[in-house]
Amino acid sequence: QRQLVESGGGLVQPGGSLRLSCAASPFTFSSYAMSWYRQAPGKERGLVATITSADGSTNYADSVKGRFTIYRENDWNTVYLQMNSLKPEDTAVYYCHALDNYGMEYWGKGTLVTVSS
Repeated sequence: QRQLVESGGGLVQPGGSLRLSCAASPFTFSSYAMSWYRQAPGKERGLVATITSADGSTNYADSVKGRFTIYRENDWNTVYLQMNSLKPEDTAVYYCHALDNYGMEYWGKGTLVTVSS
């Protein structure tokens, strides 16, 4: 059974940094576009960042551009989200998402990020 397992969430002060990880198994990881979504309390889940399977190109939500970086290590079946200059409004549950060329998709269970002083 394919699984995505997120880690790296926690409590951080405004202006701080965190790195989220998402480990995928058993996947042909390099065939999947990988994304991070987030859902804040009382809000809908929204896309944060995506990295393609083909050429590794990336796309970001306007609210995180210049602060967050998504990258992948296919040899380790892992995708990361480096989050810098964190703001209280970044507080949310962050979810890992995998999508293949046939429309099959998988979700992780999420990891909580809290930005607060």
